[in-house]
Amino acid sequence: MSSTSTPVLTAKGLTLGYGADPVVRDLDLTVAEGEFTVIVGPNGCGKSTLLKALGRVNRPEAGTVLLHGRDIRSQRPKAVARQLALLPQSPLAPEGITVRALAARGRFPHHTLLRQWSPRDETAIARALELTGLGDLADVQVGSLSGGQRQRAWVAMVLAQDSATLLLDEPTTYLDIAHQYDLLELFADLHRRGRTVVAVLHDLAQAARFATRLVMMDRGAVVADGTPGEVVTAERVAAVFGLACDVVPDPRTGTPLVIPHERALG
Repeated sequence: MSSTSTPVLTAKGLTLGYGADPVVRDLDLTVAEGEFTVIVGPNGCGKSTLLKALGRVNRPEAGTVLLHGRDIRSQRPKAVARQLALLPQSPLAPEGITVRALAARGRFPHHTLLRQWSPRDETAIARALELTGLGDLADVQVGSLSGGQRQRAWVAMVLAQDSATLLLDEPTTYLDIAHQYDLLELFADLHRRGRTVVAVLHDLAQAARFATRLVMMDRGAVVADGTPGEVVTAERVAAVFGLACDVVPDPRTGTPLVIPHERALG
């Protein structure tokens, strides 16, 4: 983060876990306003656990998460939700809910006793359905959709929330390759329009292509943090992922592209 960037989220000395053995230990991280930060790393390294702590879902065993300089846990849930939206991994929709009704749940943080449903809510929902290509499926039950369509319905809910910061935990799950890139291009466009985006991704090529900043984790710690070109090296991919490879420039974007070496069998 440059010295002139404004911190949106700051993790200080963060320790997270689901038992006696922490998944993340004493981690520091700052997310600056206007960045498209992508977190990568092998399975079990703590990526999703960290993202949920940044979104006020996981309570730290030690350390603090600050949202715009204030302890996120001292802020009311609705106040947090108006500032950031979290797309969890593999969420479950209530039985019988329609795509439109699911998207409408993204508007709840904006409602108070004095401000209930309004035309602004309708506009936000319609825009979210348009951006995710679900306008024609608005009245269809989420449970009857394909896996990819369900994922886009959850993205519509996050977009309808209209928060300045988006936290996305593996948002391309269940999507075919074309829809993966469609969705990532959508998030990149939202970033260009001023949103701060933090995403957990598995695909290193996608992460390097869309991120303005890449954070690589291993065994609960940040092992590299910088531009994709700084972070994705053959030596680091081999050390963190156990994959011998070459890293070459993507012929379309110039961003790092990982070319695995052949593996000896037998």
